[in-house]
Amino acid sequence: MSVPRPFQRGGRQGTLRAQFTLVIFLLAFLPNLAVTLPARQGVPTLKLVTWMVVVAALCALIGYLLSGVLLRPLSRLEAEVQRGDFAQPHRDDPGEILALRGAFADLLGRLSTEQARRGAFMATLVHDLKTPLIATGHLTRVLTEHPLPDAERREVGEQILAENTRLLALVGQMADAHRFEREEVRLSPRPTDLRAVVEGVARRLSTRADGLTLRVTGQGHAPADAPVLERAVGNLAENALRYARSEVTLAVTPAGVEVRDDGPGLCAPLAELAQPFNAQPATIAGQQYTAGTTGLGLFIARRIAEAHGGSLTYRRAPPAPPDPSSPTPPSPPAHPPQSVFTLHLPEVTP
Repeated sequence: MSVPRPFQRGGRQGTLRAQFTLVIFLLAFLPNLAVTLPARQGVPTLKLVTWMVVVAALCALIGYLLSGVLLRPLSRLEAEVQRGDFAQPHRDDPGEILALRGAFADLLGRLSTEQARRGAFMATLVHDLKTPLIATGHLTRVLTEHPLPDAERREVGEQILAENTRLLALVGQMADAHRFEREEVRLSPRPTDLRAVVEGVARRLSTRADGLTLRVTGQGHAPADAPVLERAVGNLAENALRYARSEVTLAVTPAGVEVRDDGPGLCAPLAELAQPFNAQPATIAGQQYTAGTTGLGLFIARRIAEAHGGSLTYRRAPPAPPDPSSPTPPSPPAHPPQSVFTLHLPEVTP
């Protein structure tokens, strides 16, 4: 595969000024040529050639000077871009140059945002991966250097497994976010029982409830990729369990799948938080989370919902009524309002 060569001034590609000069030269010289040739009778050839050379030189000089005048705003913009100071327009800038200034400023802003997000990603990677690795190292040292009873050894081993699970989950989440940011989510949709999906998520996360009530309500079917959809619901449910005060509800509705919790809600708009790598830290429920960590799960859920032809929305609403068909007894009334994340899916049927 051939690699395109970078543009070099004065190279074989030519310059815009040379092209302008050629156009102006032709526009000025060809009419003179058309007038001179019919009137050449009786004029010595040497004199005629000398005259045409003089006219051609004058036309080329005029073309070169006029092209410089026409391209002066562009040359000035080039110098300002090289200095990094191109935001301030000039009075004689034509509309095209003003549009270029705006495009360069927009590009610089996007590059700055992208650089900040990448910096946040690296900071997140170092911070969040270091914590479980340090914990695993300490636990391993305790396990290998100190004689422990069997019960304590099993407890330490379980803690090591928990830290390893946390580490693998974080790495997988970051890998998903990086992949979903750069390419479309690949799906293999088929008729799916949404109730079975949310029940699977509830079973997997039941050990993390820690005194919280985790409920599943509703029935429905939709064309979906069940493992991918379960990942999105799991991300939302994990966030809900992290911030809920007493209750988390996973509900199948005619719109899709809802994840409700009675926590404090989002600290910023969903569109701002549901980004792969945020450059700004977030404070939720009085706890500060490092830059880059707050939006990974929301971003993955949003991209999965969009891949299914739906969307992810957030709202604050009154607490959900108890499900009469649920075997779990209703919990005490929660403090309204609740946070409601909805994975909208097309073609949901009962």
